[in-house]
Order: sequence, then C-alpha cells, then structure tokens
Amino acid sequence: MTTLWVTLSAALAIGIPALATAWAQSRIGAAAAASLAEKPQLSTTVIILVAISETMVILGFVVSILILLRGQAG
Repeated sequence: MTTLWVTLSAALAIGIPALATAWAQSRIGAAAAASLAEKPQLSTTVIILVAISETMVILGFVVSILILLRGQAG
C-alpha cells in the first residue's frame, strides 16, 4: 500500500506543475507573439519569461525523484 502512495505522490509532484506550466506558457506564448510583432527586440525577454515558468516543471521533477528515493529507503 505504501508503494501506491509513494508512486501517486511522485506523479502528482510532477503532474500538477506540468499542467500549471502548460497553462502559463499558453498565456505567455500568446502575449509574446503579440509583443514580438510590434517590438522584435524583446526576444530575450520572451525567452526569459518562458524559462521562468519552465522551472516549475524542473522543480517538480526534482521533488518527485526525492519522493521516490525516500520511498525506497523507508
């Protein structure tokens, strides 16, 4: 039973931030396309904004790995 909860919590630790990042990037992408159409020099700002939201998935992945490693030890 413990294996089920460890696996479920690791999946939620990466799944929820992935969905939140997808939603944020959809909003950022639409705004970025409109901004770049008017001011092409904003491309570095757009890349930074996309990268910031992507860090949520990376952090969720690290947390899920830590949950899985802790679940194996316990």
